[in-house]
Amino acid sequence: MSSSTPTNTAKLDRILADAKRDKDMGYRDKALKMYPHVCGRCTREFAGKRLSELTVHHRDHNHDNNPQDGSNWELLCLFCHDNEHSRYTDQQYFGEGSLSSPTIAKATHNPFAALAGLMKKDE
Repeated sequence: MSSSTPTNTAKLDRILADAKRDKDMGYRDKALKMYPHVCGRCTREFAGKRLSELTVHHRDHNHDNNPQDGSNWELLCLFCHDNEHSRYTDQQYFGEGSLSSPTIAKATHNPFAALAGLMKKDE
């Protein structure tokens, strides 16, 4: 019988979830102490029970980059945070050089190339 029985797997999942929650709460608490309780995009203020609607956004989208000075964090409301991540995902998907973005041929024809010569002819 293997050592990864359902109870061992569930226990490991619980330990990992607890560790992630503790880590997330650590930088969230720091960010809430550092910054005013205002969304960085829509400027709505949050207090009391609504404070849970304010999330910590990593500006460089790297959740492991958590400097102690908070320079990679900004507080965003749930709606602005979701919007920011969807914009980032769309940019990655449709950004220049991606397979999904259409490549448009650049125009090389110059309709005014001979214009200077025509204008000199009239003078």
